Amino acid sequence: MTVLLQISDPHFGTEQPPVAEALLRFAHLIKPAAVVLSGDITQRARRVQFAAARDFMAQISPPALVAIPGNHDIPLFNVIARMFYPYAGFVQAFGANLEPQWHSDDFLIIGVNTTRPRRHKDGEVSPEQILRVAKRLATASARQIRVVVTHQPVHVIRGSEVHNRLHGHAEAIQAWSSAGADIIMGGHIHLPYVAALHENYGDLNRRCWAVQAGTAVSIRVRRRHPNSVNLIKRDDAQNCLVERWDYSAERKEFHCVQTTPLNLDRGGS
Repeated sequence: MTVLLQISDPHFGTEQPPVAEALLRFAHLIKPAAVVLSGDITQRARRVQFAAARDFMAQISPPALVAIPGNHDIPLFNVIARMFYPYAGFVQAFGANLEPQWHSDDFLIIGVNTTRPRRHKDGEVSPEQILRVAKRLATASARQIRVVVTHQPVHVIRGSEVHNRLHGHAEAIQAWSSAGADIIMGGHIHLPYVAALHENYGDLNRRCWAVQAGTAVSIRVRRRHPNSVNLIKRDDAQNCLVERWDYSAERKEFHCVQTTPLNLDRGGS
């Protein structure tokens, strides 16, 4: 069974060593085919924080890494850096490609850079990005589970989080779903959930799911939501499983707290 590990919002600089160590043990145990690092890798985009994140990922040593920046990965207080070289730290740690892709027989993963240096924390997806991703999705095989990764969420489940939705989310959901996306994966709000986009956007003509992750290792957890990561597991040609794994301070390990089966829409293919 092919497994993806989603690590989001680790905010290195605020990481908790026992949680980080438990995540390393977990990653070594499950041996994911790829790790998706969905933004807010650091707390303040400092060089030492990016170095810690890079070293952590090197210890996991996944066969493939799809990493995109979050709003915290752009300098906040260094105005000159924010204006003229906002992604320097990210590039030094994870390479110059801010929108990486990875594919295998089982998966197609497309990263989208939704950060904007001119914004504080809001995310945005441009018409050009929407079109480019849709064109790539259209080339996927019927077997591949098609995953688009943004930092900010395209869909929220609480009214208090509406302001955190990605600018351009409605257009992106429509275009990407029509082009074949199965999952739109994100982070940003440190709130893990799975939501059926086709049940919340009535004009979608196929099933598509929002998969959100909590914060993996940071102290910046939300009330009643401990540190967590997601696993995406391929089941068969028509199904996959999303597992949420929470950190237990008592057990000092991550444990599975929820499994959500996703029925993929293949239109009879």
